[in-house]
Amino acid sequence: MEEYYMKIAIKEAKKALNKREVPVGAVIVKNNKIISKSHNKKEKLNDLTKHAEMIAISKACKKIKNWRLDDCTLYVTMEPCMMCSGAIEQSRIKKVVYGVKNENYGYIENLKNIKIISQVCEEECKKLVQTFFQKRR
Repeated sequence: MEEYYMKIAIKEAKKALNKREVPVGAVIVKNNKIISKSHNKKEKLNDLTKHAEMIAISKACKKIKNWRLDDCTLYVTMEPCMMCSGAIEQSRIKKVVYGVKNENYGYIENLKNIKIISQVCEEECKKLVQTFFQKRR
C-alpha cells in the first residue's frame, strides 16, 4: 500500500519539477482515501512556507473541517524539514512515509510520536531530486 500512495506523491513531485520547483510531492490519506495532495510551490508563490507537506496539510484540514489529522498518513517523496515536521506533529498525523532522506534539512526522524517508514520508492524519488539539481548547475 505504501508504494501505491508514494507513486501518487511522485506524480505530484513531477509537477513541481516541471515548474522548476524542488521536486517534492505529498499525499495525505485517511481510511484508505486520499484527502489531499500537493507539490512544492515555494518559487511560484514566493513563500518559503509553501512546501508540499504544508500545502497538503492545509488542504486536508479544510477538507475534513478540522485541524486534527488523527489517523492520517502522510506520503512524501523527501524527508520533511524541521518546519514541516513541526506542522506534521502539531496536526497529529500518526504516520509518515517518505522516499528519500533529506541529508541537509531532514528532521522527521527526530520526532518520537510518529511512526516513520522510509526509503519507499527511494530510487525514483532520489532521481527526481538529482535531475532537478543537475539542471540548476
